[in-house]
Amino acid sequence: MDRLTDLGPFANNPGHLTGRYHVPETAKGSMPLVVVLHGCTQNAAVYDQGSGWSALADRHGFALLFPEQSRDNNPMLCFNWFSANHSQRGMGEAASIRAMIDAMRRTHDIDPDRIFVTGLSAGGAMASVMLATYPETFAAGAIIAGVAYGCASGVAEAFECMNGRTRGGARELGDRIRRASPHRGTWPRIQVWQGNADRTVVASNADAIVLQWTDVHGLPPQPSRNDIVAGHPRRAWTGADGKVLVEHYELEGMAHGVPLDPGTAEGQSGEVGAHMLDVGLSSTDTIAAFFGIAPEPQASPARPATVKAPAAPVGGAGAGLSAASGVQKTIEEALRSAGLLK
Repeated sequence: MDRLTDLGPFANNPGHLTGRYHVPETAKGSMPLVVVLHGCTQNAAVYDQGSGWSALADRHGFALLFPEQSRDNNPMLCFNWFSANHSQRGMGEAASIRAMIDAMRRTHDIDPDRIFVTGLSAGGAMASVMLATYPETFAAGAIIAGVAYGCASGVAEAFECMNGRTRGGARELGDRIRRASPHRGTWPRIQVWQGNADRTVVASNADAIVLQWTDVHGLPPQPSRNDIVAGHPRRAWTGADGKVLVEHYELEGMAHGVPLDPGTAEGQSGEVGAHMLDVGLSSTDTIAAFFGIAPEPQASPARPATVKAPAAPVGGAGAGLSAASGVQKTIEEALRSAGLLK
């Protein structure tokens, strides 16, 4: 069921994106806003139904914005996070998403100090772009199966990046963010989610994101604490006041997708489906709690994760990439036909 409303035309759309949104009928006063970025082969409604974001928004009274890709921009409906034309401040898709946020603020009572961003795979990589290029906009972000900002500047490099073959040291990774905008104030808090059985965006990408943002926050490489949540390791880096600035969830045995604890009870969200995986821990609820707009979910007893993701690709690069070479070949052919790959 599509629970989203069309955003309609908005000013300054160099990335030629469209937008959908959801505002709870019972919302009162200044609301938080969560920007949610879908993965490849998905659209906003599919991602919302699978992840359960709009149901959670109704429960806790925050607004949602879902930027949406088109096949004219990318044949696999991926955000073009790897393209310099779309991953820099004031340009392309990054500028379009920022303009959508402005449109939501003009038409709804949005609290400017409580704007957040999250996404899966290509959407997670685009969340990295938004946090780096517009850090003053976001209080926090959550990246699911994404990549560090600046990891790739083309399709070929995107494949290398997703396979974990490019990284760099902490200072180099941090400098990529520091160079992405003139911002020198408070940096967004960051939460990272990654399945350790992911063969589409391998687990070392999460380590690179953590290294990038701990450097930006001036934190040591060793976490402040380690623990287990619903059978899954969690690492956290805290600031001088004890507040978590960077957090990393490693999902045991999980392939490529969104971690879920499906259901409608408090602490549960979403429906199992393509790249919506039941691991006994709701990333949707936990991300909202990290943002400070929902209560911390009670951890369910540990249980095995869904190791195999369904076959439909939602990978992080310019096409929804799967580890399977046949799928990769098909995607590369689609990219060539669209003029995105030479």
